[in-house]
Amino acid sequence: MVVLIVDGYNIIGDWPELKKLKDKDLDQARKMLIEKMAEYQAYQGHRVIIVFDAYYVRGLEAKTKSYNVEVIYTKENETADECIERLVKGIKNVRTQVYVATSDYTEQRTIFAQGALRKSARELYIETNNIQQEIAEDINQHKNKQPITKIPIKKDILEVFEKWRRGDK
Repeated sequence: MVVLIVDGYNIIGDWPELKKLKDKDLDQARKMLIEKMAEYQAYQGHRVIIVFDAYYVRGLEAKTKSYNVEVIYTKENETADECIERLVKGIKNVRTQVYVATSDYTEQRTIFAQGALRKSARELYIETNNIQQEIAEDINQHKNKQPITKIPIKKDILEVFEKWRRGDK
């Protein structure tokens, strides 16, 4: 199994469209990141966990699921880095490969020591854009694919049948 843990605010602060959106509406930037990671999860088949830093927010840690992606808001006085390190320790085992998406160099070194691998914000950005393109290509191929008939019929006869089916004369 592969698990991708995403440092939410680190990614938002790095990706161009999320960075712009963050200045206007941080909540919307979080939602957009969650949607992109949901597509990533669906396409790659990896488990995705997004961690948002709630260091200055009073209260307990909050865990939710949005679009089947696990979203964690850290507890009071806990940084996202601390939460990510705790998650890596709990998840990493012989059967599970853990990746952490962050461009925080210190965090990358810490998670390397725990046996996890890293994806920089830029690497994840490129990967998600490539996935978007692959999905668009798959959709176009599906749209342009002619249905296969069980009985071989010549194209001109098939066109006549299609006109009849549509009610054209």
